[in-house]
Amino acid sequence: MHSEHDSVALPKPTAWPMVLALGLSLIIAGMVTSAAISVLGLILALRAAAGWFLEVLPVEQHEMVAVESPLLALESQQVSVARISINPLHRKLLPLESYTVLSGIKGGIAGGIAMAGPAMLFGLLKFHSIWYPINLLAAGGFVDWAHQSDAFLAQFHWSGFLAALVIHGATSLLVGLLYGAMLPMFPKMPILTAGFIAPLLWTGLVYSILGIVSPILDARIDWLWFTVSQFAFGLVAGFVVNLDARVRTPQFQALPFAMRAGLHTDLVDRPDQEDQSK
Repeated sequence: MHSEHDSVALPKPTAWPMVLALGLSLIIAGMVTSAAISVLGLILALRAAAGWFLEVLPVEQHEMVAVESPLLALESQQVSVARISINPLHRKLLPLESYTVLSGIKGGIAGGIAMAGPAMLFGLLKFHSIWYPINLLAAGGFVDWAHQSDAFLAQFHWSGFLAALVIHGATSLLVGLLYGAMLPMFPKMPILTAGFIAPLLWTGLVYSILGIVSPILDARIDWLWFTVSQFAFGLVAGFVVNLDARVRTPQFQALPFAMRAGLHTDLVDRPDQEDQSK
């Protein structure tokens, strides 16, 4: 083993950054305590800044540090590589089929339109106005609407309509894309998953966080009608997404030809024979 002694130039240690941090902290603390504390913090901050600058300008100060760099001789006792035969079924990643991005977008748009129906019906039956649920959704983005009356929310407002359109449209598109990625994982019951299971999970999530995200919506929302609207979105979005043809994923393309062709042969259980036949 050979050892080489050398030295490297490192920046000289300095305490001025800590003094500067202390000064800034005292300046902030003085805002809620006493002006004298802020003045003391300002003095420390200016002195620390000057001291720190003088250590790097015009020439940065360094100190030489001894370094010992041993040279290690690397040796390997490995003489062969172990090869393990793995069944392709054990390496399969799902889903093997997926939908295109366009199918998720179409499903989100269709579901968003279907979801608006029960929401407007709720406003019409309870407040005699289809604009109430629209303005209630938009109220989450307007602070001055937090204490508005039901009569105000039942009126048409351009700002509320545009805000609700953006919020509802963006949410519908994102959930539609989620459906397009999620439905191939449940090929046996896509409508059940999209129309009932996912809306129930989504409703529970919104119920738990709505008080933080939008207190006005949390105080006035009717959860029965909200759940019905979620079911309408899920059923329509899932139906539209499921209409589109599925595309093969790279995981499917990586499977042996016999599995991709749907043939039941011993190649599925004995992949080593397929390698020998190539």
